[in-house]
Amino acid sequence: MARIFVAVDLPEEFRDEVRVIQTRFSGLKLKLVDPDLVHITMKFIGEVKESMIPEVAEALESIECKPFDALVGGIGVFPKPKAPRVVWLGAEGNFELLHDEVESKLSKFRFKKDKKKFTTHATLARVKFMPAGQMDEFLGLLDELDGVEVGKMVVDRICLKKSTLTPQGPIYETLHEVMLG
Repeated sequence: MARIFVAVDLPEEFRDEVRVIQTRFSGLKLKLVDPDLVHITMKFIGEVKESMIPEVAEALESIECKPFDALVGGIGVFPKPKAPRVVWLGAEGNFELLHDEVESKLSKFRFKKDKKKFTTHATLARVKFMPAGQMDEFLGLLDELDGVEVGKMVVDRICLKKSTLTPQGPIYETLHEVMLG
């Protein structure tokens, strides 16, 4: 079995800026995501048989979405600022259209659909528990970083990735890359 997902990787040149943003949260009780692993998830598929991976990759090859410009920036939180579980970086561009097409092309596999509305985001940190004494500082940082800009990028490909969970954090492996257009 393999735990897989479809993602848009952020450009390598964004990593330093991601680190700078994450450093602002370093005094808080957050588990930061390795900047080299930060990506925008188009669809989390979950556990599948290894034998299905080529079929999934082939289905993704039929995506017709054209490359598009995107702006990465802004900070958000799931589910809400006073009860944070995920701190994320936002992105603007044709991501919703791309997400809908990924869902459509993979629908024949009957993978579980997300219950929540798709929100374009790249996870920066996870929160298990935010001590009450850190909440004001956390909320202040969210306000400060609200308009932060990481940069512009061209989204010209999507990746089918495998995630292996380890005690040190996930290890991602790109299984297949699909060029858009």
